Amino acid sequence: MPNANEAHLSVPSQEQHSVPSKSLRVAPVADELARLFQEAGFSLALVGGSVRDALLGRLGNDLDFTTDARPEDVLKIVRPWADAVWEVGIAFGTVGAQKAARDGDTERSFQIEVTTYRSEAYDRTSRKPEVSYGDSIEEDLVRRDFTVNAMALALPQKTFIDPHDGRADIAARVLRTPGTPEASFSDDPLRMMRAARFAAQLDFEVAPEVVTAMKEMAGRIEIVSAERVREELNKLILSAHPRKGLKLLVDTGLADHVLPELPALRLESDEHHRHKDVYEHTLIVLEQAIALEEDGPDLTLRLAALLHDIGKPRTRRFEKDGRVSFHHHEVVGAKMTKKRMTALKYSNELVKDVSRLVELHLRFHGYGTGEWTDSAVRRYVRDAGPLLDRLHKLTRSDCTTRNKRKATALSRAYDGLEERIAQLQEQEELDSIRPDLDGNQIMKILGVGPGPIVGRAYKQMLELRLENGPMEHDAAVAALKEWWAEQG
Repeated sequence: MPNANEAHLSVPSQEQHSVPSKSLRVAPVADELARLFQEAGFSLALVGGSVRDALLGRLGNDLDFTTDARPEDVLKIVRPWADAVWEVGIAFGTVGAQKAARDGDTERSFQIEVTTYRSEAYDRTSRKPEVSYGDSIEEDLVRRDFTVNAMALALPQKTFIDPHDGRADIAARVLRTPGTPEASFSDDPLRMMRAARFAAQLDFEVAPEVVTAMKEMAGRIEIVSAERVREELNKLILSAHPRKGLKLLVDTGLADHVLPELPALRLESDEHHRHKDVYEHTLIVLEQAIALEEDGPDLTLRLAALLHDIGKPRTRRFEKDGRVSFHHHEVVGAKMTKKRMTALKYSNELVKDVSRLVELHLRFHGYGTGEWTDSAVRRYVRDAGPLLDRLHKLTRSDCTTRNKRKATALSRAYDGLEERIAQLQEQEELDSIRPDLDGNQIMKILGVGPGPIVGRAYKQMLELRLENGPMEHDAAVAALKEWWAEQG
């Protein structure tokens, strides 16, 4: 499947723009569904992002359709045919379905949404539209966010419908709105974030008039729910070109409302004086972290890279020798990360993990050229826990110095730390560090029942395990009794 950077080479020229696209590659399941609608007396068209992706040669398993059938009619047609049907979006005219079907030699599972033509009127103080159904596909397409998403392919005859020159904009790799951007963003402010997201996903440019409207109307994003903003931000961050989308959010002022910690970094000098500012450093760290991903986009790692230095503005100090310091910015940054991610309604687990990575991202710099004791290495592993692999990637990504000697030295030092971790893990099973005595053994040896004393004793034995490594059973018992005697 070609990527977005290559796909525009195969897009038909503007001269071919009005030619019906009978040769456009669409999954056979779409034709099958279209025939069912046709037999029932209704029309069906592939629409929006599905048509865009088909033109780009990247159509996946998610298919969006539009129809003149009302939702109750759509249900009658789809229920006997689909493997599963859901009605979560039926209040907005959308019926969802799942269908397994063969596509060539491959069995694929398709996620399908069929939406009745809509002609919406928006309450300008809320993002929720008052849905009214439309009577034509042209009326439906004009309400869509961008021209590249305002195309349709009528099925099964495969007639291409493109009233706003979306195919030409795909060829030009530009994002424009079907109507004026001001009207579009006033109706649905989330479209401003979608502009940044699509720029990042498709590596497209945003038309100047669209950027201008985003700058002038950025404040309207405030009426959009945190959950919707978060989902767009996630898609942007997980895209192939997140820098492009993030810079657009910052340059238009949208980030001031949804992620103000990011533009705040533009004013701060990096302590190494090797970068224009911490903002640019942050974008480089994000790109370097992405380059280290092994199993596809990692939201936890990318968020940690994006937020790792947001504590710097609050901790900046100008020292007497002229240097700039950011003491404890990782601790402050972890608290800021937790606050921002909580405001964006991220899950508690993700908030905890990203905040922890931000807090730990400087820990390695105390390692020097390998002066850490085995105890310090054990604590590093214990504190990182299941985030250790991500911490490795984040720490390595945080080196953006242009001094090749310094970069090489840091890389070698971290290689050394990873080797020591591997050696200790092999010897001591660091991933599951536990005290040499468990709670039941502690109660039996001390002759006490469940309670705070057992917790304190367990913590003491864990500290001894981290400090000294594994202990023989008799030595552990003796150490516990010695500690107990000291408690008076």
